[in-house]
Amino acid sequence: MTTFQDLGLCPPLLKALAGEGYTTPTPIQAQAIPHVLAGRDVLGIAQTGTGKTAAFALPILQRLAADRRPLQRGGCRALVLSPTRELASQIAESFRAYGRNMGLRVSLVFGGVPKARQTRALAGGVDVLVATPGRLIDHMQDRTIRLDQVEVLVLDEADHMLDLGFIVPIRRIARDIPAQRQTLFFSATMPKEINHLAATMLHEPVNVSVISAATTVDRVDQRVLFVEASRKRPVLFDLLTGEASGRTLVFTRTKHGADRVVQYLEQNGLPAVAIHGNKSQGQRERALAAFRSGDSRVLVATDIAARGIDVEGIAHVINFDLPNVPESYVHRIGRTARAGAAGTAISLCGGEERPFLRDIEKLIRTRVPVMGMPGALPRAA
Repeated sequence: MTTFQDLGLCPPLLKALAGEGYTTPTPIQAQAIPHVLAGRDVLGIAQTGTGKTAAFALPILQRLAADRRPLQRGGCRALVLSPTRELASQIAESFRAYGRNMGLRVSLVFGGVPKARQTRALAGGVDVLVATPGRLIDHMQDRTIRLDQVEVLVLDEADHMLDLGFIVPIRRIARDIPAQRQTLFFSATMPKEINHLAATMLHEPVNVSVISAATTVDRVDQRVLFVEASRKRPVLFDLLTGEASGRTLVFTRTKHGADRVVQYLEQNGLPAVAIHGNKSQGQRERALAAFRSGDSRVLVATDIAARGIDVEGIAHVINFDLPNVPESYVHRIGRTARAGAAGTAISLCGGEERPFLRDIEKLIRTRVPVMGMPGALPRAA
């Protein structure tokens, strides 16, 4: 069995990993870390919850610590781009946890909060900067960040970057980074657009894939419930007060839809919180904190949270609305069954959403079993 020591990681990292309770590397870590340590560009494909962050964070920290350099004002040595604020925060926390014995500076930049504190943190230069593309470009335009010292560029959840329309900002950012750099792409799926972007940004990359693209988490028990759109809210309430009585993440397609679901649940005596793009950063952090602590066992979210929430013990994911992009289904249900645990994903499918279900089943190459409940409709309706 491969160990972290076998991968060539240095003692400070091994000590931090032991402190985190990590014993053996996951498949994506075991395959990717040696290539990243060797300085190769890497295109890594793995499902959510399989340890992609450590797969790039650990070798980057080792590289920076082994070759310490004076930090340039406003500069950074490693840049990690993330599609959402929540995911960016989690990546930065991981860098700090893994590198706590190494004395490296890690900073975080995302929108929704004032820029002044971020500007002060960047002023003296940092070793690792984790950023969302939009706010990073704001700092570039304000000349509070310089990218000419970047040695390693990481795009995490690269496919979701493209889904959110970040292709132009990514190319804009890349133009300011030295061509002589190490570039790492990590993603849960491998659409054609990622191949095209990788071809322009990666140099002779090593392809690391621990699953076939767009397969779903093996341990997730997937089911679909056919129901009239007008009955979705009472059916959801029945699920949340019945089978799905544990920590549950509910996905809606729209921000207003998420708020309406929370309002309905609370009117019926079931506390819930929402997280979506119209919420302030403070509201989003408080909602996540309540969900993590168990003060609210139901979190209603749009797809902005599909890859940004890493909360232990999510027993159920419920798709109140089926996504119209089938890859999003994979990311949503990947919020449960993490770290080897089991989980359940239930999708409420209205009449107009049946084409979305067909696209999902085509992508995952299996039929989602039909779940029976009072008032449910048959698959062939």
